[in-house]
Amino acid sequence: MTENIKHPLETCCKSEPTRPSKVAKTTTEDLSEDDQQPEFTINPMSQNPKFQRYLVAIEYIGTRFSGSQQQPNCRTVVGVLEDAGVHALSNVCHVDVERISKRKPGEVLPPHEPSVVRRAVNHFLQKNEGDITVIDVRSVQPDFHARYKAKERTYFYRLMSGPEPLSTFEKDRAWHVPEELDLLAMQEACKVLVGNHDFSSFRAAGCQAKSPIRTLDELNVTEVVPTPYFPSIMERRQTNVSKEDAHTSLTMCETEMSNSCVSSDGNDSLRFSKGGTDVEFGMRRRHRCFVVTARARAFLYHQVRLLVGVLKSVGTGDLTASDVERILEAKTVTAASPMAPACGLYLGHVRYDLA
Repeated sequence: MTENIKHPLETCCKSEPTRPSKVAKTTTEDLSEDDQQPEFTINPMSQNPKFQRYLVAIEYIGTRFSGSQQQPNCRTVVGVLEDAGVHALSNVCHVDVERISKRKPGEVLPPHEPSVVRRAVNHFLQKNEGDITVIDVRSVQPDFHARYKAKERTYFYRLMSGPEPLSTFEKDRAWHVPEELDLLAMQEACKVLVGNHDFSSFRAAGCQAKSPIRTLDELNVTEVVPTPYFPSIMERRQTNVSKEDAHTSLTMCETEMSNSCVSSDGNDSLRFSKGGTDVEFGMRRRHRCFVVTARARAFLYHQVRLLVGVLKSVGTGDLTASDVERILEAKTVTAASPMAPACGLYLGHVRYDLA
C-alpha cells in the first residue's frame, strides 16, 4: 500500500488500492461482565513486537447491530470494524496493527500515528454503511487491555414520557413511557441504590460475574430538553435583539415556551406541555425527556436496564422508594420490575489512566 497518509493504512492484510486496509484477520473474545456493552479485543496476540497496539474509542447506533461480539450471519460492531439493541457514545476496544510496506513486501514499517489510524479507519467505515465512527485513537503498551485497565464506566438511559406517539427521530433511541413520570420520586429511589450492595436483584440470568457485589458510584435521574431541539420563533428573535430589548424578548420567549414547549418549575426540572389546543397546527407536542445516569467501575449483566426498570415503576407510582429497598434486599432478580428495553441504553464513557 502507499505510504501517503492521505491514503489507506498499510497493514498485514491485503486490500484494494483505494480503500483503507483492514485489521488482520483475528479472533475476538467476550471479556465483559458489564451491561450490554463490553470493551472488546481485536487480535489478542499482544506481545508480538511487530504490532502496535492502539486503544480505539467508537460511537454507533446499535439498532442495526446484533451486539458487539462477532456472530455468524449477523452484522456486529466487531465484525464491521474487522471487515471494514444498544448504543455507544464511546465504546472501547484495543487492536494490534502491523504496518507492512506495499513496495517492499515483508518489510515492517514504523507504526502510523493514531490520528492517521483514525482517519483511515473512518474512511473505510464511511464507505460501509457509515453508522460507526472512530472518535479517538491512542497508542498504548503491548500489554494494555481495554477491559482490565478501565477505571470507570458511565451509562446513560433515555426515557421519553408522554401520551403522544414517539417521534420518528426518536425511534429506537429511547424508551417511550406513555405515563407521566415523577422525577422527585425517582431521584429518591436512586438514593437507595447508590453505594456498595449485593445487586443480585439486578443481575440477569446468564451473568458470569463471580460476585454480585458492586459499588454504584452514581445513579441519578435528570430531566433534559428532548432532542432534536429546534429554536422557536421567539428564541430566534431573541438572538437578534439589542441589549435594550433583551429583557422584553426573553419574557415573550418564556411565555411562548410555557404555553407550547418547555418551562421551569423552580426545582431544576423541566415541564413540557401535555397537549391541547395551544399548539399550532403541524407542530409536534413535546415529550418530557429523562436521562438516568449510572456510573461504576463495573456492572453486572443487564444491571443498568434492570435498575431503570425499577426507577420507571417508581416514576409511574407503581413502586415506592421503600419497595426499591425491599427489592434490593430480596437478592433475587424475580423481585425486580421488568427490565427496560435495550433501545434507550447508551454506553457513555470508559475512563482510563493514560498518563
